[in-house]
Amino acid sequence: MRAPRKKPTRKIAPDIAARLSPGFSLQMQPDGNIAASLGDYSVNLGQFSDGAIDRARHLSTGLPLASFAGKSKLAREIDALVHRLARQGLLEYRLSSSRDELDLVVIEPQVPDYWPRRAKLGSRDTVVLSRFAYLRRRGNEMVLESPRAGALFRIGDPAIAATLAALSQPQKIGKLNQKALSFNLLLLELLVESQILLKLDAKGGDGLRVNEGDGNLVLWDFHDLVFHTRSTEGRQANPVGAAFAYASIVPPPPAVRSPWPGSKIDLRKFSSSVPSSLLPKLLRERHSTRDFDDQHPVTLCELAQFLDSTARVVSEWTSEPYFNGGPEVTYSTRPYPSAGSAYELELYLAVSNCEGLARGLYHYDAGGHALVAISASAQQLQALSVAAQFAMDAPGQPQILITIAARFGRVSWKYSSIAYSLILKDVGSLIQTFYLAATDMGLGGCAIGTTDIDLFAKMTELELHIEGPVGQFALGRGRKVEIPS
Repeated sequence: MRAPRKKPTRKIAPDIAARLSPGFSLQMQPDGNIAASLGDYSVNLGQFSDGAIDRARHLSTGLPLASFAGKSKLAREIDALVHRLARQGLLEYRLSSSRDELDLVVIEPQVPDYWPRRAKLGSRDTVVLSRFAYLRRRGNEMVLESPRAGALFRIGDPAIAATLAALSQPQKIGKLNQKALSFNLLLLELLVESQILLKLDAKGGDGLRVNEGDGNLVLWDFHDLVFHTRSTEGRQANPVGAAFAYASIVPPPPAVRSPWPGSKIDLRKFSSSVPSSLLPKLLRERHSTRDFDDQHPVTLCELAQFLDSTARVVSEWTSEPYFNGGPEVTYSTRPYPSAGSAYELELYLAVSNCEGLARGLYHYDAGGHALVAISASAQQLQALSVAAQFAMDAPGQPQILITIAARFGRVSWKYSSIAYSLILKDVGSLIQTFYLAATDMGLGGCAIGTTDIDLFAKMTELELHIEGPVGQFALGRGRKVEIPS
């Protein structure tokens, strides 16, 4: 007798559902307004119909994206609500199957405008993990992320992690594990769109393993790009700044290290009480200024002098090739030190209040000692200045905000493994130069510890891995503190 034919297994239909970020809830007002709240923090999302309010309640557990993809009035309302939540960074996206309510994968946006989009893949396509992708433990979870991606993927199923591990080598879609194929295909398409996976062409994907479709990525080591994107704002959603994450775990280290045991040579008797030059006086008087006098702003003449003494190109020269067949390399000299004389740092000035100079964004041409205007919207300039004000905990916005950007390839072309750390050392040297020049001129300045690399990329239309922010410095005329008589 012929063996009975096996019934074809029903393919699991995966769903993508939008869900409120943990801790947030929706508050429905009697007048139809909806607000998302967490403690005392609240965001108004607008006014909606009764039907939309009823449907919005499902966002606490997950509302399938397909449920509001139509053209009805209700679908358009829900679509508007969900996109407003997404722009505020208040959504995550769960992937589950119709047979299993457990979260197989949860997508956590790292940029406000992230939306789940799928690249088109077929069974004959070949995919491979990006060399910037990494799977790590976060608490009791496994997360898959990349500094190039606009979202990270929280992996809830160990079988999925095993499939991802197999993609360390190029694999054809049709030869991957056939279990839950429709789900795997959905996930792979989402990962390709997020640049965590690469779709290789039929001819030599080996080249893509190095440049990943962008020649400028050849110059980046994995750890450098991760450090850049995870130590700045704009491309990740982790807490940044003075979060005091360990205040309840360990006491703060002392301001001054306890003396090393052993014999001591007291240097105070060798130090002169009268400085022999201006430098010791400048170093002692240097301090951060956060409150600026907007009635008497910095002048264009003062700004020109400041840039001339701190960042202008003093000379240019060319070196012989470093190795046989190598190219000649051009160099410059400037007032501050730079690793390998690379001088990769560029200055972008967001001017809010400068006598003789219109409000706007400018690039400082260090070679020509000139300012070049860059088209940026008033909203972008405002966002940049407000973020700096918040980072400084200042009463007002800086008169001039200097964003220090790096042409990363200028350093990584020569140095491997230490390129990004060298860039940050150069930033430190330049910022100290800024402080000393501002002190000498009677101006105020303040270094700022974080920057929004995504906002800067939008303002300048520069790819963040080609030229991007690595530091900021607020410059202005400090407000004089009146001492009561």
